[in-house]
Amino acid sequence: MRFKLVLYIILGVVIFLNAQHVLCKDSSMHQDSKSQESNILLDKIMDKVEKKYAAAGFSACFVQESILTAMDITDSASGKLTVKRPGKMRWEYEDPDRQIIVTDGKNLWVYRPDDNQVMIGKFPSFFGDGKGASFLSDIKFIRQKFNITIENTDSNDYYILKLLPLKKTNDLSYINLSISKKTFYLEEIVTYNLYGDETRIKLINTNLLENPDDSIFIFNIPYGTEVLELDE
Repeated sequence: MRFKLVLYIILGVVIFLNAQHVLCKDSSMHQDSKSQESNILLDKIMDKVEKKYAAAGFSACFVQESILTAMDITDSASGKLTVKRPGKMRWEYEDPDRQIIVTDGKNLWVYRPDDNQVMIGKFPSFFGDGKGASFLSDIKFIRQKFNITIENTDSNDYYILKLLPLKKTNDLSYINLSISKKTFYLEEIVTYNLYGDETRIKLINTNLLENPDDSIFIFNIPYGTEVLELDE
């Protein structure tokens, strides 16, 4: 009798363990299937975004909000952005202060007309590895420079992607992109650094350009302007 009882207990444990194994296996398979579906959707999204921005360049109005967490300071600005692949950008800040940031993919100029001052440096030092939304100058940089995950697909209007830089720096912890489900335009870029600061850039009225003039991305320093070297 005692032998049968022990046998029943052993059989019960074996059945329980087998059931747990099946449950774990089913859970693992479900997670793998869900991950695979997410990767397929992510590839479809990025394919459509890259196809949308396959033009030589684009222009857009932008609204920028910078939040310095430690100092509890929020700054806002707005202006116009013009881009040409690969690597060329022109940010024209119009409000509240005039400022022009220009790069030809190699050189960088930051011009402040109200201060009669221009700062010069090299593009890779300040916009390399995805900093400063530099991937806008060639959308294919996103897959090359970041690990990408889908953060949210529940929104009716946007896909939210999270970009983790392959090369981490204090300046850039991660980026969230809001991509329109209707047009596949990038409509908001939110960058975070290791200090908890964030910069939000909303792109408005995006227009694809067939062949932006290269002269837009070279800055001719006005005579008499003070020239400073940017610290790299």
